[in-house]
Formats: sequence, C-alpha cells, structure tokens
Amino acid sequence: MLSTISRIISIHKWAVLACLLIIAYLLPYFILGEDTHIRVHDNLDSNIVWYKILAESGQIFAPPGTTLPYTINGLPRSALSSSLELMVWLYVWFEPFTAYTINQTMMRFVAFIGMYGLLRYFFRSRQKSNLIAAGAALCFAILPFWPSGALSIAGLPLALWAFLKIREQGKHTPIAFWVVIGLLPFHSSLILSFVFFLALMGLLWVIDWVRTTRVNRAFFLALVLMSSIYLIKNYLVIVSMFFTEGVTPHREEFNLGHNSFGDTLSLFSENFLTAHTHDMSVHLQVILPSVLLAITVAFIKKIRFDYLALAMVANFILSLWYAFWYWEGMRVIKDASMIFNTFNFSRIHFLSPMIWYIAFALALLILWRHVKFGRWVVFSLLVLQLWVLFPLNEETKYSRIGTPTFEEFYSQELFTEIKQYIGKDPEDYRVVSVAMHPTIAQYNGLYTLDTYNVTYPLSYKHKIREIIAPELEKNKTLESYFDTWGGRLYMYVAELGKDYFFSKNSNEVIDQLEINTEQLHNMGGDYVLSALPIQNHEKIDLEFEQSFQNKSSPWKIYLYRVDV
Repeated sequence: MLSTISRIISIHKWAVLACLLIIAYLLPYFILGEDTHIRVHDNLDSNIVWYKILAESGQIFAPPGTTLPYTINGLPRSALSSSLELMVWLYVWFEPFTAYTINQTMMRFVAFIGMYGLLRYFFRSRQKSNLIAAGAALCFAILPFWPSGALSIAGLPLALWAFLKIREQGKHTPIAFWVVIGLLPFHSSLILSFVFFLALMGLLWVIDWVRTTRVNRAFFLALVLMSSIYLIKNYLVIVSMFFTEGVTPHREEFNLGHNSFGDTLSLFSENFLTAHTHDMSVHLQVILPSVLLAITVAFIKKIRFDYLALAMVANFILSLWYAFWYWEGMRVIKDASMIFNTFNFSRIHFLSPMIWYIAFALALLILWRHVKFGRWVVFSLLVLQLWVLFPLNEETKYSRIGTPTFEEFYSQELFTEIKQYIGKDPEDYRVVSVAMHPTIAQYNGLYTLDTYNVTYPLSYKHKIREIIAPELEKNKTLESYFDTWGGRLYMYVAELGKDYFFSKNSNEVIDQLEINTEQLHNMGGDYVLSALPIQNHEKIDLEFEQSFQNKSSPWKIYLYRVDV
C-alpha cells in the first residue's frame, strides 16, 4: 500500500506540490475568516446577499409566481437561483462566509484537477511533461475567478476532459467521467458559459459524424445528459419565460451596444490583452510573450504548431466577437429579435481563460523541446506567472486597494443599532440607500425598495425612475446607465456618479439631492439610509433622525425619515 502511494506521489510530484501551493493560496480564508478582504463588485454588493436571502426565506422550492418581500415589495422567485443550485445549499448548510470559503476551495481544486487531467490527456501522459501540466494547471487554478461563477469557468477543463474521454473511449469510458458530466451542472451556470461549451461540443459531434460517417452514441448521450440536467436545474427560468403571463421583465428594455467602429476595435484590443473582469486570464505579462516566443521558435525550426495556432485563433475570434456584440451595427439584429436583445451572446468569451492556459502549456512544451536549457526556461516562465498571480489573491489585492473586509462591509452590529433605534419590525417599513449599496441593508434584514438583481418587473423600474428622474436628468451617463440596462435599481445621485463607496472618513457631502419624495412615500418608503449627509434634506421632505457609527464599521450612516 505504502509502495503504491509512494509510486503515485513520485509520478505526480509536481501535482502534489501544486496542491500544497493552492492550500497556501486559500489560507487567508481559513485563518482570517470574516476579516478577509474580498471582491465587492458583483460579489459583496449582490450575489452573496441573494444566496443568503434565499437560504433564509423558506421559499427555496417556491413556484416561479411566488414573490419574496425583502425587496421591491415582492421580488419574483424566478429572479433568484434554482433550488437545484449547490451554491444555494451551501448557504443553507453554512454561515455565508463559510459557504463562500467552501466555494473558493472547490473552484481552485476542480480547476486544477480538470486542467491537469486535460493537459496530460493532450500530452498523452508523458511523465517528462508533468511539470508543464502541473504548472499550467496550478496557474489556471489560482486565477481571480469571479466567485459567484462557481465552476462556470473553473470547471470547463474538467468538462472538456470528460467529453474528450467519452468521445474517444465510448462505452468503455471510466464511470468517473460520467459522474463529472452529471454533477458539474449543479455548481455552474448554463447561461454564463456552458451553453456555449455544449454548443461547441455539439459541433464537434457533428464534425465527427460527417468526417467518419459514424454516430458516436456515447458522445451524443453525454451531450444529452448534461443539457437535460441544465434544463431541469433551470426550471424556474424556463417556466417564467414560457408559461408565466402578465409580468414583463426589465430586460425587455435593454438597449446595450452603441459603440462606434473605433470604440469596438479598442474594446477588442482591451479584451484580447487584458480580458474581462468576470473572466480574467492574466495572460499579458507572461503567457502572451511565451506564446509569441514559442511561435517564433516553431517558425525558425520549421516545427508544426497547429494546436497552438488554433488556440490563439480561437482567443482572437472570441475577443473580436465580444467587442462586436457591443458595436452599434449589431443593434439591427438586437432590435429585430428579443432573444438577441435580452441574452448576452458575447459571454462566449468566458471560454477564453481555459484556452489561454492550454495555449500556455502548448507553448511551454515547444520551448522545453526546442530551446537550449528548455527545462529551465519553462520552469522560469511558470514561476514568473505564479509571481504575477499570487498577489491577486483576494486578501492581498483588496487589502491593498483598501476595500472593507467581509465583516466590515455588512457591519451587522451597526445595523442592529439602526434597527433598534427605529424600533419596529423590519417587515413594517421600507428603506432606500443613498451613496451605498442597498444589499448592505438587505443582508441585515431590512426591507428595501432599491436593489440590484438580474431581473425584475419592468413596471417596477418605471416606478423607481419617477423617484430618481431629477437626478438622472442632471447626469446623462447615469441616465443612459439606468435606462439602457437598469440592473442596479439605486437611488442615484448626479454629483456622485456611479460611486457607492463612502467611508466614515469621507469629507464628501450631498449638496443638492433632488428626488421625488412623494413617489418614494407612495411606494411605501419610510426611511433613507445615507452614507453621506444630505445638506438639503429639509427641502425634499426628509427629516434627519440620527447618525450611527462605531469603531468596527467603516460606515457612518445618516438616517432620514420620509416626512411627506
């Protein structure tokens, strides 16, 4: 037994070392707990709260027509995650930060295992290439993945490995790969990435069929299995789209994509070089130069590099498609079809990180074989990429930037004081937030009229617009942001723009807030929570109650009562 373990460790020694480095990368979450600094954008300001609220609502299995009262006087159940989503159950079984840590851990190790296995499959498990496979997989595993994407990007290499094994081995494929096909949908998103992945796998199946005139039944079954599980998991979306009448989602008014041709080319260049905030591949400093060097070597030595070229062409096309999705010329298609206007087909670029790290590994293999001291060149490039990636650990990155920790952001003690001061059951009054994210109030059990959600009734967007219309008129950027997208139903302030972070140390004040307080009152608004003092509060029928702050919170909250 010991000899078997020793032999496995000897073969996979680089993978073992990589796993130890992943553990080191994850240590801040386990050591610091809620004192860890983590991402705010599309994370603390949204997804974490959505999972927490749903987990505590008792409405996980509620039908799509059910509404949750915690925001907008009744958010449709279909606006939140499916009851078959593993992330929801992590928030049911554990405290929010513990659930967050478990998800981070799963992402890193699934990403590593998937990429390591995929690269060894490509290299046909040649032991001398294990350093490259383990090194590139480690780099992929510690990418700054968007946390709420779960395995939508991190799980792609594992999914590709499973499909390729099934494609090759058919009914003789080990059961573990079928288990992967069956389980991945429960912790990943169809609409973010896997709809595109499955489409490409389907195209590969068709190409095989045409080329060989033979139907690969096992490969087709794998496609059907994963697709079916995704459709079942997303039953809320399907039912709300095709069987629920009378509620028009705000996405019907999407009007995105008015970039000029020049701006489109700039966006292509930006995406190709630095990627998108939700799928950062961090390839500019080390990976792209490595690929270019490998291609140069291949040209000089007349070496074939078909797969590396294919990977780079794919990345080029994905960035080009992403950029042109927001080109003004695409409005013709979007205006003619609801599906093109409401569904973001540019998200196919979520496949890019996987492709970049496959390209990185292929480039390293060329350099290993065809450059003097190739082993040391490869080792050095891997170390350099790790040197770039490790400081992007959430604790390191966001503590340096100066954003709050998990505990500081939600400031539960401070909001307990606010709720005690108000002295009523939170169900009996409604609040809105100014100069701060409304999800902070939601996390602390307050019922809000403002929110951030991916979908909600269009009629409600129009009601909120009546409140903030005077501020939108003063700031055309905010007006366009709200009218063409509107996911953030915020109490926008023209003089603050899209800045929602003001600590108690800020010297900013809101000089001239112009909101329709009567409309706010008619919608049930009772209190305004502001991170900054509102100088003209009396003129807009807001009665200042009290300010709240403590040593442990970065916020100073000014409480105003709507006095119409």
